[in-house]
Amino acid sequence: MKKQKNWLWVLLFLGPSLLGFLVFIAFPILYSLVISFTDWNLLNPMKFIGIDNYASLLRDKNFWAALRNTGTFIIGYLPSVMILGLAIAILLNSKIKLKTFFRGIYFLPVVTSWVAVSLVWKWLLNGQYGLLNYFLSLIGVHGPSWLTDPRTAMFAIIITSVWKDIGFIMVLYLGGLQAISPSLYEAAEIDGASQWRQFWHVTLPGLRPTTFFVLMISLINSFQVFDQVNIMTGGGPGNATTVMVQNIYNSAFNFFEMGRASAMSWLLFLIIFAVSLVQMFGERRHK
Repeated sequence: MKKQKNWLWVLLFLGPSLLGFLVFIAFPILYSLVISFTDWNLLNPMKFIGIDNYASLLRDKNFWAALRNTGTFIIGYLPSVMILGLAIAILLNSKIKLKTFFRGIYFLPVVTSWVAVSLVWKWLLNGQYGLLNYFLSLIGVHGPSWLTDPRTAMFAIIITSVWKDIGFIMVLYLGGLQAISPSLYEAAEIDGASQWRQFWHVTLPGLRPTTFFVLMISLINSFQVFDQVNIMTGGGPGNATTVMVQNIYNSAFNFFEMGRASAMSWLLFLIIFAVSLVQMFGERRHK
């Protein structure tokens, strides 16, 4: 009887959150799976077409181009944000003046909205009157049209993304660095290890759990890159920066192909799920 009363109290307190989860998260996710097997444009009734949406996507060159652009973004973004985040974390974990102030400065972009960040960087990277090209002109370099040139547009998106997210990665690595026992460094110094050897044999092994977490969360977020692309380039010029989520957005809200957009969303989920499983399996094997 007492256990039943306890469960009633648990349900009473968890009920509102659980109801919100079911109505606003679980049900839309499952419903999108149903929609992915239909042809629906929001105006006409749904028409069940089986796996035709999935089959057409696998033959669609725009789908593969968006997947390739997403991969290009990941290749440029992931190592940059992790290496720079670690470097800044190591610097701000040392005994320097005003390190608390600099930690706040580096973290400030993280709490700034993507809309504000994207608009500021869109102005900075403007090919005609942007500040970046102005500073380049001072040293005799003619800057490119960053956001309107297919050769540099994705690079501009990567720069913006790294600048905004680097503070978040820095904080994660700071936590990992402070969890490493100082006695390990003391022992390494007694053995005559240089700073470089301490980094390779003490710092990096000690940061292994943190690095795995950073890699997982950054990779998952990279597959879902959208805000900065939609605001800064809209997927252009041409399709040079059309990533997976931008392609889903265009299909759903520009062409009203809800079934196709839902199918694309589930394919993206399967890709992220598969990559995450490979990472987790690889991490366990190396333990």
